[in-house]
Amino acid sequence: MKSFVFRGLPLFLVLLLAGCQSSQQQSLPPVDELVVAFRQLDLSLAEERLDEASRQLGVLQQQARGDTRLEQYQRQLAEAYMEQGREALQQGDLDRAAQALGHARSLMPQAPALSHDLNQAIDSARAARQAAAAQQVREAAARADAEREAQLRQQRAASERQASASVASPVVSQPAPAVQSTPKARVIDPNAASSAVAMPMLDNQDNENLRRLLDSVAADVVTFRCAVRIEVREAKDYPWVAALLSARIKKLDPSFRPQLSQKIAPQQTPRLLLSPQRS
Repeated sequence: MKSFVFRGLPLFLVLLLAGCQSSQQQSLPPVDELVVAFRQLDLSLAEERLDEASRQLGVLQQQARGDTRLEQYQRQLAEAYMEQGREALQQGDLDRAAQALGHARSLMPQAPALSHDLNQAIDSARAARQAAAAQQVREAAARADAEREAQLRQQRAASERQASASVASPVVSQPAPAVQSTPKARVIDPNAASSAVAMPMLDNQDNENLRRLLDSVAADVVTFRCAVRIEVREAKDYPWVAALLSARIKKLDPSFRPQLSQKIAPQQTPRLLLSPQRS
């Protein structure tokens, strides 16, 4: 009898252990997929992976409509994008700052005051950059004009000296060979494969400064036989710039047919890319 009890004891312990494990497995709570998704969103925000967080939030808005936590996360993501925009603005990257601001606005369209300060700061920085670029263009044009005026004065002085020498000397001298002066560039580097000329005034519809800039550009196009690529934010701007530039080129050299092409770059400040022809 005793031996039977001892033999049955191991079997009893095995059955008891299996029963406990089965009970523990049945008592485990089911996994809440929304809890996991919100934790992943928290992690993406903490690690500043904002584009990933935006995608995760969009999925949650489909899966858990009406969940009160969604508005809180939407605002948190919008504020993170605005912080990213402020950092980009401090680094001088206006395009990245504007892109971050756009994300923030799309997340909180009913709260425009939330992004007002950042929007104003970006506009101010862009206006300052455009004013500086326009000032550089004016200064470059003024320098070019001053250099041409100096050359003309030197040529007139040389002609006057030569005329005086001819009158003083009875001997008829052979005319000195004309010295070919190196043409001066106004806005490009003639030795570079291509030169970019910014047109910030196109964004501001500052047609006076745009025409002044294109006067200098046309002179370089004719002098150095440049091909021109017109890079603008919208397709409607290309015919306007092309017409203004073509008219000035034709006025300088009616026989010259410029090579004009276009590129649409919405995130880039409008500019011209001039490529001199190599002889």
